[in-house]
Amino acid sequence: MDRMDPILIFKALSNETRLRILSWLKEPEKHFPVHEGGDGLSLGVCVSHIQEKAGLSQSTVSHYLLLLQRAGLVEAARRGQWTYYRRNERTLRELAAFIGEQV
Repeated sequence: MDRMDPILIFKALSNETRLRILSWLKEPEKHFPVHEGGDGLSLGVCVSHIQEKAGLSQSTVSHYLLLLQRAGLVEAARRGQWTYYRRNERTLRELAAFIGEQV
């Protein structure tokens, strides 16, 4: 995503669970186990761990993560059959600046 779309971002954040997921990903080591890959949480958090913590179906959590990704709030990395998610801090900084200037 080249340019931040505040409307898309605010729509993505308008759901309590999606907002919680973004909050959990801020400090993943406090909310999720380290995956077996050996590189800690550097890739992000496996979708299965997010799904387990959210207590929702895999399809619902995948949809929520897709919406967050389309809004530029999270980034996804694939490793084999697994997908890992982490926050996109650049977009979050841009959003904070936007709110400070525009709202």
